[in-house]
Amino acid sequence: MLEDFSRVWLVTKDPKFVIARHSLQATWRVGLAGINQKDLVMKHFEDRFLNCIHEKNYTLIRYDIIEGLSKLYKERQEEDIKEKAEELIENVREDKYKKKYSNLLRR
Repeated sequence: MLEDFSRVWLVTKDPKFVIARHSLQATWRVGLAGINQKDLVMKHFEDRFLNCIHEKNYTLIRYDIIEGLSKLYKERQEEDIKEKAEELIENVREDKYKKKYSNLLRR
């Protein structure tokens, strides 16, 4: 997976948004395979979260990323995952979305 992750990640940017979104929603599972995979997923999630502001439906992309980090945290119980999600949420300017993303971590 470490070698092929870049191909998987390309699907998260598919022109058909429903395909892109479904693949983004499933990507967190790669992080369950090991520490290197977790770090790879988190790095890509962080980069996409910070740089997707100009993409169509960027709030949904951000939602899916935070949800993926939340699920990864629940499975691995590693504080760095939760801290990264909280750090990303702090970068959100709109209070409406900041609250919505924060609620994902509480579930």
